[in-house]
Amino acid sequence: MFVAVLGASAAARAQETPPSPQPPTAPAGMPGQVVMNPSGLCVQPPPMVRLEDYNGPFHKVIGTLTRKLDRQSVHDPHYRPGFILCSLGIKDKFYLFLRDSIDPETFLSAGFDAGISQAQNDDAPFGQGGAGYAKRFGASYTDEAQFRFFKEFAYPTIFSEDPRYYRMGQGPVGRRFLHAVAHSVLAYNDHGQRMFNFSEWLGEISGQSLSNLYHPGARRGFGPAAEGIGYDVALDVGFDELREFWPEVARKLRLPFRDQNEPQPDAILAAQ
Repeated sequence: MFVAVLGASAAARAQETPPSPQPPTAPAGMPGQVVMNPSGLCVQPPPMVRLEDYNGPFHKVIGTLTRKLDRQSVHDPHYRPGFILCSLGIKDKFYLFLRDSIDPETFLSAGFDAGISQAQNDDAPFGQGGAGYAKRFGASYTDEAQFRFFKEFAYPTIFSEDPRYYRMGQGPVGRRFLHAVAHSVLAYNDHGQRMFNFSEWLGEISGQSLSNLYHPGARRGFGPAAEGIGYDVALDVGFDELREFWPEVARKLRLPFRDQNEPQPDAILAAQ
């Protein structure tokens, strides 16, 4: 009897409950998986290209050094109207920082910077020779890691900011160029809305301040710090330009890239 009463009550509530609204639909066969995360229904970006997908040793070397471009780049899912890109959780932002910190390009960049520093005898107390280079390499790699910690994990977590670059991927070249420049000032939050790029500027300020602790030859003061911040921001803009136009470069070099299967606007209209 008790079970029958519970069943009748559940059936009555089911009849009274209005049907839940259906999510926006998208053309079948389009890339990107629709999932639920804290920001609601969203589209996961296409998976990263695997190193095994690069053909030949030359392409594998290029792929090894350029995977960071795809890792930090995403594209608005214009092929799924009504949806936004899935946000990164705290562990995802930490994973992004960790992957970038151990990326081969990071070690190569640290080695190059250490070589320039040794040639110019920057941080003179480190000395010369192998020991001096090792110390400079350690300092350069620490720069790479701690700047990424602030800009890809710490401040994006504090301000609920997406540390990735949102690629336009289509449209006039001038507009795409300015879009990449604007990323130094404007970013996206975890809900896909525009916001000030706190991570870029606070990350630079924090990184420059911390680097003075282990660079014995660093110039102190507001002027040298502003110069260093300006240089790093300009370098980040350059990488954003490369991220924006990387699909065109990858096609020229016949390399796979993350958004290679994304449909063109005319294909989307035809599918709808």
